Amino acid sequence: MAEVNRWVVLKFGGTSVSRRNRWDTIGRLASKRMAEDGARVLVVVSALSGVTNELQAIANGDAIDARIAALVERHRAFCAELDLDPDSVLGERLAALQALAGDARAPERTLDWQAEVLAQGELLSSTLGAAYLRRQGHDFGWCDARQWLDAVSLPNASAWAQRLSVNCRLDGDRGFAERFAVQQAPMLLTQGFIARHGDGGTAILGRGGSDTSAAYFGALLKAQRVEIWTDVPGMFSANPREVPDARLLTRLHYAEAQEIATTGAKVLHPRSIAPCRDAGVAMAILDTERPELPGTRIDASAATVPGVKAISRRNGIVLVSMESIGMWQQVGFLADVFERFKRHGLSIDLIGSSETNVTVSLDPSENLVNSNVLEALSADLAEVCRVKVIAPCAAITLVGRGMRSLLHRLSDIWATFGRERVHLISQSSNDLNLTFVIDEADADGLLPHLHAELIRSRAMPVRDDTVFGPSWREIAHGKPQRAPAWWRGRPEQLLALAQQGTPRYVYDLDTVRERARSLSAANAVDRCFYAIKANPHPAILRTIVEEGFGLECVSLGEIEHVFATLPQIDPGRVLFTPSFAPRREYEEAFARGVTVTLDNIEALQRWPEVFRGRTIWLRIDLGHGEGHHEKVRTGGVAAKFGLPMTRFDAFVEHARKLGMRISGLHAHLGSGIEDPQHWRGVYAHLAGLADNVGTIESIDIGGGLPIPYTPESPEFDLGLWRAGLEEIKAAYPRYGLVIEPGRYLVAESGALLLTVTQTVEKDGVLRIGCDGGMNALMRPAMYEAYHGIFNLSRLDDAVTATFDVVGPICESSDVIGRGRTLPLATAEGDVMLVADAGAYGMAMANTYNLRALPAEEIIE
Repeated sequence: MAEVNRWVVLKFGGTSVSRRNRWDTIGRLASKRMAEDGARVLVVVSALSGVTNELQAIANGDAIDARIAALVERHRAFCAELDLDPDSVLGERLAALQALAGDARAPERTLDWQAEVLAQGELLSSTLGAAYLRRQGHDFGWCDARQWLDAVSLPNASAWAQRLSVNCRLDGDRGFAERFAVQQAPMLLTQGFIARHGDGGTAILGRGGSDTSAAYFGALLKAQRVEIWTDVPGMFSANPREVPDARLLTRLHYAEAQEIATTGAKVLHPRSIAPCRDAGVAMAILDTERPELPGTRIDASAATVPGVKAISRRNGIVLVSMESIGMWQQVGFLADVFERFKRHGLSIDLIGSSETNVTVSLDPSENLVNSNVLEALSADLAEVCRVKVIAPCAAITLVGRGMRSLLHRLSDIWATFGRERVHLISQSSNDLNLTFVIDEADADGLLPHLHAELIRSRAMPVRDDTVFGPSWREIAHGKPQRAPAWWRGRPEQLLALAQQGTPRYVYDLDTVRERARSLSAANAVDRCFYAIKANPHPAILRTIVEEGFGLECVSLGEIEHVFATLPQIDPGRVLFTPSFAPRREYEEAFARGVTVTLDNIEALQRWPEVFRGRTIWLRIDLGHGEGHHEKVRTGGVAAKFGLPMTRFDAFVEHARKLGMRISGLHAHLGSGIEDPQHWRGVYAHLAGLADNVGTIESIDIGGGLPIPYTPESPEFDLGLWRAGLEEIKAAYPRYGLVIEPGRYLVAESGALLLTVTQTVEKDGVLRIGCDGGMNALMRPAMYEAYHGIFNLSRLDDAVTATFDVVGPICESSDVIGRGRTLPLATAEGDVMLVADAGAYGMAMANTYNLRALPAEEIIE
């Protein structure tokens, strides 16, 4: 029995069997598995790419003769490409396909005839594949799947489902493996998608049936594993076609894989998982073109890692809303409703209910949902309730273990959906998924934003390498090569500075210069201001001004600091953009001759003498905010910044009455915005408004350019940013384009040096304590921001462990980083380096707990 059960099942889809080189790969992989695993190999194949679609059209009665002729020609041509004789290899199969056109059942298109038609693709591909592999010297046999897989009739299934979307028998056949093993060839090739109907004819497993066929064979043979070979590397945390930064999921439990497949991932059919799960057979999804990648491994021993593993989208969802005041506590109401769905052979997916309404969803991939079916269903339901059909909808689902425990991390996800019309929210009882159903049109472009938000909030633990592999972007284009951080070349210098005392910020001015030049090189940009709130160190201000930048201030204190540092600076190079500043600050700013920005009409109404006859810039709220965290989004109704669009005309009219001149329009919608096209859109919007004012000379599109704080973050695409600005500037050349970056110029120039005070273990959690925490660097506590953390004293240590890095402040939020891989030998006195701390580090430092402010150091 041990020898009988030694099987590995390999399944190959349509794209994997449609070219000669792919069949060479199949032969090579099958032989490799037989040699490495000491197992017999069963290869399950789909039809050639696109053939099943053609056969479906034939089954529908669409141009039968012409389509069959084209399929005959295609298969004959492929035989010739494989150096096979079409007549000897496929003559019998092609004759059977042609005979179906004249079959007596064809005019009525009976379901059994349709099944025979649909089966021909796999029968043809497996026949020519087996012949080719034998020709190449591989010891392959061929078998008909219909002799081994028996379709079962499920209760309440429609006639269509019992013939064209069947399940197969898994129980009651204890001798299957022994009987199957009698076949002589060590490697066998068979078909996916088809099985034997109870009447002896052909049955179809439905779309994705080849995956399910492989799983059935794997379960019945008690195989070592079932490998699904396809044209993608495995399951991803999102559809990589929509989300290039989606991460490969390298290890999943059956339950998680089932949810991901069910809720939208096309790489594996949902029905294929249950047979392997029930039989305890491991599964793997692997890439035919890139077999060196780890793929996705699915089994029961996958580690339990809480967090969102994937976000998926299903289109074409149909919602049926049923409302009746009389349903409240009415015995049997739901039974009456669901009986009607059963009557029409419809399987319900999601359910939401209230006292007077029940709303359910129908997934067209699992149901025959057309206008006739929906009309008939609505007519039946109208007997017991009011019915409303809502379509087309999209179901967006978060999948992962412990969804309820993650709700506090999903605040930005809820906020995103709060801007859309949500028809239904459903949380699974097994705590594995959370689904939002919205209008299909509203779902376009939403997944990349949501995926990034899940990573930012740490709801999706992408740094856990037991689950997450490389991103699709990295797989397709290679791992991005970043220049080494400046501090990596200066460890001894930094360690020497740390001996003078920590916490201590160190800034590299060469990095500041390089970032400034990369922005000022943009042809479309006419003026650059540096937002000094990011870091007002005098040496940094002088360096940036030397590079041709102006300085943007948000308080009178910052203005005074600028003129104290650079007493000869032209006031025209200073921009004042306050928020709820007192009257005195506006008066002082005008007196100094700097450019003043205003963002509300009330100041004009209450202090007309301050603004009468003045020239100002106007900051506008374009109605929405962007950025890496809700606390840095500076647009939209929840933000305090900017004049609302609804008051724009009133502001302009009031300014004219005061003899004011509006020479600039400004909008800054947030910080850490990753979409390079964002600023192009801001300029276009403001330029449209500027045309209506008549006095505008400059358009300020703000700052907010991001830097790659996390290891998985891509570098900001500055080329795409420049191209977008050049394109829109060409459309509105009459306005000067102004930017006001802060973080982008200085964040990567700064490192925070700390000294380890203690290392502690508590209930399995290792912690490294440092002499600075949220008092020295507020960003992690305030924004849940990520900063790289390194033990500068032990950069070369190979033995590591996972630590939380904390500070000495008496607050639970005093955590610099969680779950960081650092040297196991980390000890008191070691110097820790917190990277990318040049922006909003020292600027937000404080003396809470009466701890001293950090020192600062400049290096060239």
